[in-house]
Amino acid sequence: MTQAATRSRRARRTGPHLLSAGVLVGALAMAPAALAATQIVGAGSTFDFPFFSKAFYDYTAKHPDVTVNYQSIGSGGGIQQFTARTVDFGATDVPMNAKELARAKGSVLQLPVTLGGEGIAYNLQGIAKGMRLTSEVIADIYLGKIIKWDDPAIAKLNPGMKLPDMKITVVHRSDGSGTTYIFTDFLSHVSPEWQQKVGTGKNVQWPAPSSIGGKGNEGVAGLVKQTPGAIGYVELAYLLQNSMTYAEVQNKAGKYLYPAENTVAAAAATKPDVSATNFSIVDTPCAECYPISGYSWVLLYQKPQDPARGKLVKTIMTWLVTAAQPIAKTVDYVPLPENVQQRALGVLAKTEL
Repeated sequence: MTQAATRSRRARRTGPHLLSAGVLVGALAMAPAALAATQIVGAGSTFDFPFFSKAFYDYTAKHPDVTVNYQSIGSGGGIQQFTARTVDFGATDVPMNAKELARAKGSVLQLPVTLGGEGIAYNLQGIAKGMRLTSEVIADIYLGKIIKWDDPAIAKLNPGMKLPDMKITVVHRSDGSGTTYIFTDFLSHVSPEWQQKVGTGKNVQWPAPSSIGGKGNEGVAGLVKQTPGAIGYVELAYLLQNSMTYAEVQNKAGKYLYPAENTVAAAAATKPDVSATNFSIVDTPCAECYPISGYSWVLLYQKPQDPARGKLVKTIMTWLVTAAQPIAKTVDYVPLPENVQQRALGVLAKTEL
């Protein structure tokens, strides 16, 4: 699917789903019923926010006695607040690791909630579409080895394109980020040098001398849009929301693809046994797989401190991973495959109430 077609499809959608980060997601205007509603609080991934915003709004429309206050603060912040038990659930684009689980105040359940792709956005005047990049070139840009847009390695991939003699400004996340984890996982898969020098993580030391950081997907998107010559990794919904230009990325099979519902779904299909300990779907080998794809996860305590709130959270999450999945398509995410929905339900069944 072309960027233009995807944007046109998105432009026809209406609704209140793309609210500002940190607002009361799911609250209905200032209706009196909302003031007395039970408020469930979550925090974490900005990757998830457009999907959560629309989904929780719809949930409150059907259940006016419940609102979900989701704070879009990044996966790292979400894990911290969840660990401290200051929220009812956390959200992250990479499951908690062994060290993080050891710091938690109880046994943790981690369930997949949505799928998405990360596009490589760029800001070059006069080049609105058509840029092609290989995984090796992307890695070399982020390693600081390719520093100008007219570098021969980029020019070779884009014959006939008038590339400017302009410095590349590398934009990355400044906060602890699951989006960063997915992107650096991709770079570690495609570049032995990146794996050795930088590695995979929610926070890394960015080697490119021209790097600048933005908070959240919205921060990276904003910096790329306002900085001529910039490049950055941004979740698809934010690319479309901000009418950004992004590259076709060559996958492991040698095919150039944009992030889209079908290309992300193809990547997910390569790992039917996805779990909190086996979750990476970057750089998969199939021809139709977009190479920078990933799941996002909700974090719950197996034994909630408040059984009544715990039961409500379980009800909401059961709805989110099943009946709410068609909503994902309306905001440019990929619905969970049926087998993954069943795995999520299996995790929820372990809740002690």
